[in-house]
Amino acid sequence: MIKIGDRIPDATLTESTEFGEACPIGPQKVSVAEATKGKRIVIFGLPGAYTPTCSAKHVPGYVKHLDALKAKKVDEVWCISLNDGFVMAAWGRDQKAIGKVRFLGDGNGELSKKLGLDVDLSVAGLGTRLQRCSLLVDDGVVKQLNVEAPGKFEVSDAATMLKQLG
Repeated sequence: MIKIGDRIPDATLTESTEFGEACPIGPQKVSVAEATKGKRIVIFGLPGAYTPTCSAKHVPGYVKHLDALKAKKVDEVWCISLNDGFVMAAWGRDQKAIGKVRFLGDGNGELSKKLGLDVDLSVAGLGTRLQRCSLLVDDGVVKQLNVEAPGKFEVSDAATMLKQLG
């Protein structure tokens, strides 16, 4: 599993911020290495778009605390899940968070596996997913890492990250 002081691994994520009549327009590829270069980014990862804790607590908390995070010199906040870029964009729009938080799909689980944070939730019918977590990445280097215990939502929330930022 990735740890504090490690460089975040490169992976290709997908993102869509534009919408057609019925759905998001084709997601663009995002290189994690390029997108984190020279920036201070808070990343929160979660098991899935439209899931209860993710929709009711995780995303809303980061949207609510976005200004406070930016005041702590955070350039961007990313939400990552093992969903495709279309689903992530639609969910971000439904959460009224597009343009505030970047909703990035890790549809193939490439980043999740490289982070060592992939988890098998087949018993719940979800397949392989990303463990609920949060990271502070500064110029590509992990400075904070919070990984939730299974079924918990205690350390990856925005309030915890704000405390860690000082």
